[in-house]
Amino acid sequence: MKKQIDKLKAELEKARSQLYIFYELTQAMRTTLRLDEVTYIILTGLTAHHGLGFNRAVLFFLDENKKTINGFMGIGPMDSSDANTIWKAIENQKMDLYALIRDYHRMKREPVKPKFMEFTKSLTFPAQEDSGIIYDALYEVIPLHINTEDSSGEKYKNDPLVKNLNLKEFVISPLWSKDNPLGLIVVDNCITQKIITDEVIKIFTMFINQAAAAIENSKTFETTLVKAHTDLLTGLWNYGYFQYRLDEELMKAKSQDYELSVIMLDIDDFKKFNDSYGHPSGDKALSEIAKILQEKSRKIDTVARYGGEEFALILPHSSKEEAFHIGERIRKEIEQTEIDTVKLTISLGISSSRDGCRGKEDLVKQADLALYRAKNEGKNRVVLS
Repeated sequence: MKKQIDKLKAELEKARSQLYIFYELTQAMRTTLRLDEVTYIILTGLTAHHGLGFNRAVLFFLDENKKTINGFMGIGPMDSSDANTIWKAIENQKMDLYALIRDYHRMKREPVKPKFMEFTKSLTFPAQEDSGIIYDALYEVIPLHINTEDSSGEKYKNDPLVKNLNLKEFVISPLWSKDNPLGLIVVDNCITQKIITDEVIKIFTMFINQAAAAIENSKTFETTLVKAHTDLLTGLWNYGYFQYRLDEELMKAKSQDYELSVIMLDIDDFKKFNDSYGHPSGDKALSEIAKILQEKSRKIDTVARYGGEEFALILPHSSKEEAFHIGERIRKEIEQTEIDTVKLTISLGISSSRDGCRGKEDLVKQADLALYRAKNEGKNRVVLS
């Protein structure tokens, strides 16, 4: 009898602990609407010792056109050596669930991200049957528990997802929103080889249902946010977002001690072009130039329509000299582009956070002054502040 009572007590304690974890994670997901932050909370909940304790968790999203399934974020180690480093750091710093979540804000500021997180982002699969389990699971209703070492899961040994993540025993769950698949979450115990029990899968399934709702809300919020900060004509960020982003990037540059440059550029004689060829041609020119700015800048740069025919770029980790080369590349490309049988030119001014600028306004002002000099010195040129 005593053994039965002790067993029941242990089971009740375990159930209480799991429900508490479930509650805590649900509450944590309500603290933000940012997609990356919500995702990090979800994956941390799945991998943290104070959560469900999986070794790794990966989130994939189905793209809007339903053509590819792309890795968005992964938490966990790349291998056993990486695992020792990560888990020792967590133990030494005595990081609980909330400490791990708070640590993400520090991680976002770091130029080098965790290896597994970066690796996950490189993974892309076509949304078609020959992609294997990742496509099949997308249209399932419940999580799939697969062990490639068993006879039932042996057929997946050469599966693209299994090979890329070196999966053995794992659970893959679809994320659904309003009868449409959003993506998938994959979890496993690649390092500890701990068996995934039915009980754990039950809690995992309950959590995934909450996670799907949080992700859906977050994606809706981000879509709304992007629309509110996007210039309708060019598809670039607008003036308001440029100002917000410059504040953010300057804070990062200061805390991490790196140089940041700003480019202000203006289309030469744009009023004359508009008067001669009409506003539809002017709109076309603005759109074409915006496209070139996106193509010729780097992924880490922020490109915005500042107003009228003026554009602005924020270039993190860039000196004025490096920004000059990017500006020249843009200038030459636009000079060679024909728009309605006409070739337009641009003038550019560049300033740097290490020019002794006293904040955001001064940085933009110095780039603007350099732009005016470029105009006065003959146009179609790049001038440094």
